[in-house]
Amino acid sequence: MKRILTIAGSDSGGGAGIQADLKTITLLGGFGMSVLTALTAQNTVGVSAIHPVPPEFIGQQLDAVLSDIGADAVKTGMLFNAGAIEVVADRLSAYGIKKIVVDPVMVAKGGDVLLVQEARETLVARLIPMALVVTPNIPEAEVFSKRSIRTEDDIHEAARIIHSMGSRNVLIKGGHLDGPATDCLYNGERFFEFSKERIDTPHTHGTGCVYSAAIATYLATGLGIMEAVKRAKDFIHASIRFALPLGKGHGPANPFARFAREQEKYRVLEALKASLARLQAAPVGDLVPEVQSNLGYALPFAETHQDVAAFPGRLVRLGNGIVSVSGPAFGASRHIATVILTAMRHDPEFRSAMNIRFSEGLIRQCKALRWKVCSFDRSEEPEAIKQREGSSLEWGTERVLSKETGIPDIIFDRGDVGKEPIIRVLGRDPDEVVGKVLKLAQSSKLKAQS
Repeated sequence: MKRILTIAGSDSGGGAGIQADLKTITLLGGFGMSVLTALTAQNTVGVSAIHPVPPEFIGQQLDAVLSDIGADAVKTGMLFNAGAIEVVADRLSAYGIKKIVVDPVMVAKGGDVLLVQEARETLVARLIPMALVVTPNIPEAEVFSKRSIRTEDDIHEAARIIHSMGSRNVLIKGGHLDGPATDCLYNGERFFEFSKERIDTPHTHGTGCVYSAAIATYLATGLGIMEAVKRAKDFIHASIRFALPLGKGHGPANPFARFAREQEKYRVLEALKASLARLQAAPVGDLVPEVQSNLGYALPFAETHQDVAAFPGRLVRLGNGIVSVSGPAFGASRHIATVILTAMRHDPEFRSAMNIRFSEGLIRQCKALRWKVCSFDRSEEPEAIKQREGSSLEWGTERVLSKETGIPDIIFDRGDVGKEPIIRVLGRDPDEVVGKVLKLAQSSKLKAQS
């Protein structure tokens, strides 16, 4: 197991600093070790107090770890003052550490100073020349380069200036600029861009810590700087997409998101099998539409259709019952997955849906059951969306959910030219969805008998 040492401050709120670093290192398969440079009293709103660790004790921590366990890579975060930087640089040099990621933490999300003014020159003189890569964000890069950064040319010039300070690579993070979240890596010869769609969320506490810890962990495994940054970019993107809305301020990034998906795969498939068995035990074949039914269930933090399991070949009517062509699989249904993924953007707890036959009588029964019933009109769908394969359901579902508070039980449409009218039943999991379908079937049967 690779050994990764983080040298940083403690975040009592758990979203940044040592806490975020150790979570990231552990999740990526490394053995995390820590040297604390400062204790902070902080939460999602801000930092209320900082208690710097004496430089002598920082040195003792470094000696304890490096003289015994050693390190395959080191990352630095909050160092706070010049004394801490001096001792860190001395010890990393003495122990011959080569893979050093310097995250020049200067200011917290709430504006609190995490690197005092007089220590910045020490960072430039002592630690940046030792770095395999330094990872400033835009405001930090502006401090180092002493120039305003607004354009790609500005980024390139700032990277050249910071590279001249001695770091072998410079990664300027573009999160503070408009447009896609694009980071620029400069190795002294060429510029490389790593870009992801921008995620509109205030919950970005600890993102720099998670990103740099991921880079350090990947470097420790032997990856080159390009691949390490690429994988770390993917990792932090997922962590931001599924950030945790905790506290009253900037919630933390969620490094566990990607692993939660993998952990849940077996349970998702088993839940679908169990729910299909419930459907097959009841005479619900008349609820299957002409285009057939499907039942889907998404992984936690699902991002793409491949993260949603359903039944290949759909669920088919056989007499009064339902049969499946095969067992559930991920990526098996684009249509039902689109509905689920759109719903999850509004409430990530709603991870399941099933499509059934439409009739005005069924809609009346849904309302009689006091369910929340919503609809969209396909005739209002923009022509450009109609022409784009697979976009209609996303448009219709989003049209409904953008106007509602909470996820409805039912979303239906009355069809259009070449489009069969359909009812979609939504729920948190397949058990809840199938429970609604069975209740609707029973209610309709009783209505027909009365």
